[in-house]
Amino acid sequence: MLPVEVVPVARKPEVFVRAVTSEEGRRLQRITKTSKQPIRTRRAIVVMASAQRQPVPAIARLMQVSEAYVRQVIHEFNERGFEALDPKWSAGRPKKVDRATRERIACIGRCCPRDLGWPFSVWSLSKLREVLAVNAIADISRETLRKILKAEGVSWRAVKTWKAGTDPEFTVKMNRVLDLYDHPPVDGRVVCVDEFGPLNLQPRAGRGWFSRRKPRRLRATYRRTQGVRHLLGALDLKTGKIHYRIRDRKRWQEFLSLLKSLRARWPGERLYVIADNFSPHKRAEVRAWAGANGVELVFLPTYSSWLNWIESEFAALRYFALNGTDHRSHDEQDAAIGAYIRWYNHHAQPKREFAVNSKIRRPDYLPKVA
Repeated sequence: MLPVEVVPVARKPEVFVRAVTSEEGRRLQRITKTSKQPIRTRRAIVVMASAQRQPVPAIARLMQVSEAYVRQVIHEFNERGFEALDPKWSAGRPKKVDRATRERIACIGRCCPRDLGWPFSVWSLSKLREVLAVNAIADISRETLRKILKAEGVSWRAVKTWKAGTDPEFTVKMNRVLDLYDHPPVDGRVVCVDEFGPLNLQPRAGRGWFSRRKPRRLRATYRRTQGVRHLLGALDLKTGKIHYRIRDRKRWQEFLSLLKSLRARWPGERLYVIADNFSPHKRAEVRAWAGANGVELVFLPTYSSWLNWIESEFAALRYFALNGTDHRSHDEQDAAIGAYIRWYNHHAQPKREFAVNSKIRRPDYLPKVA
């Protein structure tokens, strides 16, 4: 039997980084301690280990990487220096949806589905995704669809109603009210009046801080036999205080009685009373008394109750004094309202700067809000 000649396998020559200066060594050490990029830190350690004449297999075992990776880092550092330590960011997978398709998706999302021939009045992400796929517009996931809509400025919003101001003198009346807000007359004070209600007795939904999974419960009512009441309020802009009275009805007699109480409160000043177009406010008897007693009634444009400053205070009254309550008698409810208004008046400040950044301040404003 002839002897078999064993040919030794050639070993790859050892690869080391070039000579590293002391300044470069300190820089490499600083990178390993302070870099926030794991890739940059790992490559710096490989270079430092090679500079200490450790062989490639030992560095690979130390760093838990392949020998080919270690050799690549060493060669790149020898060629490019510290730039070789930076990560090589790739562009990633190309986008499946181009710019034109994204705009088309947003346009479809803003449309009513019925206008496009579908048997529903609002989109869900699932329905919109199915429509896009059926029409070969885009085959994407719901999450991708949500991100596209968000990026294009299409978001989930509640539907609201509005009324166009049909008053031919809308601009004149609105500017008159805004001028009284911005420049209160020196010869008197501006007072906003309105009615709040009806105040019936019922459990009122609201929000509050409660234990998790243990919300407060209120009874349900189907018969309310104790009638309703109405709050007639007046907001004094000079002090920010609310003056009110609660009555069973809100006829012109009650409104005139409120005006008389305001007149008695400030006897030496002219009153500019801002009110809406509720018929008791325009009663002939009310107009005659106001004209004879230094009270100017300033009426809002039609469908423009939002111009009355007291409306925002009524919203706060409903939120803090009534929401989440279940009063069993009108006296109890009236006492709760009175307690809140007394607290409010104690913290009141003069009213200034009404809707300073609102669109109603623009010269081209159109009265399409309510």
